[in-house]
Amino acid sequence: QLQASGGGLMRAGGSLRLSCAASGRSFSTYTIGWFRQAPGKERKFVAVVSWSGGTTVYGDSVKGRFTASRDNAKTTWYLQMNSLKLEDTAVYYCAADKDWGTVANLYNYWGQGTQVTVSS
Repeated sequence: QLQASGGGLMRAGGSLRLSCAASGRSFSTYTIGWFRQAPGKERKFVAVVSWSGGTTVYGDSVKGRFTASRDNAKTTWYLQMNSLKLEDTAVYYCAADKDWGTVANLYNYWGQGTQVTVSS
């Protein structure tokens, strides 16, 4: 129902854009969250976009470097990642829920993750 894509290998300082596409059902009135999980670590909040697209909140570690957005049809959401750092290496997930929040446990719908690896 949600599919994240766009990950890959990038050198530090570079950019990647992740996509989160909806299929099978509409998430147009859902909050979309982005999370990431590094090996051996818990899943952490990256960004969240309100269903209207009017409100976006970022985790402190990505603020000013990452931008979350969506297309007008509300079928695809994006996470533009600039000035990548080594510590951005993780599996990135998109998730959806009717409620607003930054906690992973809130979200009921999850896409499969996409690996982002940042090299020096």
